[in-house]
Amino acid sequence: MKPLCSLILSLLTLVSVSFFAQQVPAPAEGDFVIHNFQFKNGESLPELNLHYSTYGSPVRDAQGRVTNAVLVLHGTGGTGHQFVKESFAGVLFGPGQLLDANRYFIILPDSIGHGKSSKPSDGLHAHFPHYDYDDMVRAQHLLLTDGLKVNHLRVVMGTSMGCMHSWIWLETYPDFVDAAMPLACLPVQIAGRNRMFRERIMDAIRQSPDWNNGDYTQQPRGLAEALNIELIMGSSPLQMEKQYPTRDQADAYLHEFIKTRMATTDANDLLYAFDASRNYDPSPKLGTIKAPVMFVNSADDQINPPELGIAEREIKLVKRGRFVLLPITDQTRGHSTHTLAAVWKQYLQQLLQESEPGR
Repeated sequence: MKPLCSLILSLLTLVSVSFFAQQVPAPAEGDFVIHNFQFKNGESLPELNLHYSTYGSPVRDAQGRVTNAVLVLHGTGGTGHQFVKESFAGVLFGPGQLLDANRYFIILPDSIGHGKSSKPSDGLHAHFPHYDYDDMVRAQHLLLTDGLKVNHLRVVMGTSMGCMHSWIWLETYPDFVDAAMPLACLPVQIAGRNRMFRERIMDAIRQSPDWNNGDYTQQPRGLAEALNIELIMGSSPLQMEKQYPTRDQADAYLHEFIKTRMATTDANDLLYAFDASRNYDPSPKLGTIKAPVMFVNSADDQINPPELGIAEREIKLVKRGRFVLLPITDQTRGHSTHTLAAVWKQYLQQLLQESEPGR
């Protein structure tokens, strides 16, 4: 029976992947170069490259304003391409779905320091400018306005770091956005355990004897420790216990995880990405936000645990804000629930309806 079950499962997987490919084809990709980009700390780059992926085409009203652009922002260490998968694009971007690519112009950028955009591992290593979240959002804005000629967003949404970027967008460009959906973050200064685990990730890299001030010839040993911390904080205890219920299974998964991530992660890139959150704090200006906000966290998110009560407190400052705490279910995956659109898409639907221009 096992071979037959495996065959059936494989066939179902192939059918699912094939259906996803038919429903949502590969996005268009491009690069936008910003010349003489000035970072907030005074550093600069003669050329800052931002890579991006897009679905659909922009639509303009009689005044020339783009009416259908959707900006989706990724998390720390991620890329815009992480949304090009069945659990996200397959749930949202297909025909008749909430963000149907035939109706919306969907923009998936690689933020500074990530993916195919300019980053330390391109060659500058630890001499790369020390960017922060404000720099990243300003570069995204330039990509839209100067690169893609998008002068307005129907929706900005983001996961984890992208969630925090969403709050910065709302405060920095209040008239640029019709609505926002931040997923898996908090709109306050990063402190407590959240700050501590980020510091430990950065210290694990910087204090590694073979880091060599960022000019290493192979990935420093401290990167493995940093990835271990990231794994524990970003995981769901319930799902990890269900998927790896024995000691040997847990050990095997951990070994494979570290082996795979060490081969695909650069220590400087990871260090810079976590350091970028150092001065994030949108809380003083939450009352200035004009757009409707649907703010969603998951109860099994260890990075933003619900018992803090911060989300419920801060959302009261947002005039048109609503906070949703997703309960722990068999479908949630801790912090990573942010990319499982089937779990929270009903709230995106509400946001789109409530923020329809003219309402």
